[in-house]
Amino acid sequence: MSVVDPAPEPTARPYRTEVPLRWSDMDAYGHVNNVQYLRLLEDARVIGFREWFGEERSLLDTGVIVSRHEIEYVAPLTHRHAPIEVDMWVTRVHGAGFDLGYVVRDPEAMGERVYAVAETGIVVYDFATSRPRRLGAEERAVLDGHLGGAVAFRWSRR
Repeated sequence: MSVVDPAPEPTARPYRTEVPLRWSDMDAYGHVNNVQYLRLLEDARVIGFREWFGEERSLLDTGVIVSRHEIEYVAPLTHRHAPIEVDMWVTRVHGAGFDLGYVVRDPEAMGERVYAVAETGIVVYDFATSRPRRLGAEERAVLDGHLGGAVAFRWSRR
């Protein structure tokens, strides 16, 4: 069965990073557990945000929280020593946050298999006041530079 690449037609090429698999990602069935996918997406976000926003003052340093996740598992991922790749792009920007789309896949050198597609809602947050805050102009400009299409979920009604 051939899997169609669910990445969007982006305004910019999706950001791509490698994320290593950990032995602890594997469950009793010998594949990466569904819960661990959220950790893999988090690892990709941390790496990506440092590159997108800079090492000195990453968006992570100013405060973000996850408001939601949606994920579709496309194929089982068994533990291996080779990393997976995560494509990541912005699907929507709004006043106090944004949504990120992802494709979890094999690195190009290993093939074209896609394991999951996902979307995460992110809220920029002021921990001192315990409230969301508005995106700044510079933050919005960075996010707009990574804007792409909607995540191609197979089973949702989008």
